[in-house]
Amino acid sequence: MKKFFLSVFTLSALMFASCSDDDDNTNDDDGGSGITIDPNDFQLTINGDVELDNAFTYNLTGPVIVSDGASLTIPEGTVIEATGGTSAYIAVAQGGEIFINGESDNPVIMTSGEAAPAPGDWGGLVVCGKAPTNKGGSGGQTATSEVADLTYGGSEVNDNSGSIRYLRIEYTGAEFSGDKQFNGLSLFGVGKGTTVEYVQSFDGRDDGIEFFGGTVDGKYLVSTGSGDDSIDFADGWAGTGSYWYISGGAKAGIEGSNNGDDGAATPMTNATLENISIVGPGSEGGMYIKEGGGMWSASNIYIEGFEKGIYIKSATDDPEANARVAAGDITFDNIQFETVDQMTDYVGSTDFITEGNNNGAGNGADMPDWAQGWTRQ
Repeated sequence: MKKFFLSVFTLSALMFASCSDDDDNTNDDDGGSGITIDPNDFQLTINGDVELDNAFTYNLTGPVIVSDGASLTIPEGTVIEATGGTSAYIAVAQGGEIFINGESDNPVIMTSGEAAPAPGDWGGLVVCGKAPTNKGGSGGQTATSEVADLTYGGSEVNDNSGSIRYLRIEYTGAEFSGDKQFNGLSLFGVGKGTTVEYVQSFDGRDDGIEFFGGTVDGKYLVSTGSGDDSIDFADGWAGTGSYWYISGGAKAGIEGSNNGDDGAATPMTNATLENISIVGPGSEGGMYIKEGGGMWSASNIYIEGFEKGIYIKSATDDPEANARVAAGDITFDNIQFETVDQMTDYVGSTDFITEGNNNGAGNGADMPDWAQGWTRQ
């Protein structure tokens, strides 16, 4: 799991270009005055309530920041095409809300606007909430993401950052350096009041979807063709992940950790995983227990096409993660391995694994029925 960095590009002034009537999309800010958004140059800081118009394709040329108290609504069928590299991303600050209202036959699409789209063409979508994270501390302290100094974390377990449904994110992962890249969807301290379901990350250069602490649940998630890990959780994430379909990632299918700086940090990661299909290849296993591991309860998991089904470093390299497994804090019940060379490289008892037959996300190694129509393969 790479560290997540975003551009420090800031807007010292907002200038809204005049367009022809055919190109204008006028929204009202919280003061009731009109804001003119040029779909050909979509970048701004939102301080009121803005709703996009799906009659337009929006060219994301720089950052769009949803401020505290503001909201961004994106209706079904809206297409956002990014051409700004590391400067092009959408970020929701603490107290801001985003409402992505895609439909199964008409999703919202955030993609590359380049003539030959490729992984890493633009940033991605970032949401920052007020739910706990162990990056700040065990008492509800906050942390800072490198998104124009956006704060995340706190003590509001049920914090609500809006709703994301039927969204496809493509070609994300713009890179500052080998260690500094965007993910597709990054959820920083997002609370359980937020809805995140029916989201696909497609051909991102880094991780597909990542939970950085928080308590939000993720349901019906798809990650295909990630350049690093497919879905990650870390930093005290205490949520439920259900119906995930993962395929074609470069490294781990699912990477789960507690804290990269302190494997024993609290509040500890406490993840419930169920009904998940993980299809290789991937150099770091179907599931990677890492950096203290935290606590996992995983059931109805299908893993196919990896050298290692469940990967964990040695007790010397990651003593906290090995201790969590030994203590019974990480368990896999009804897990099925197909075309896997080694079930696990953990050297202790394998009583934490109970094998069984199941269909994972719905169809085993195949794309599940619930993902049909709005995803790419």
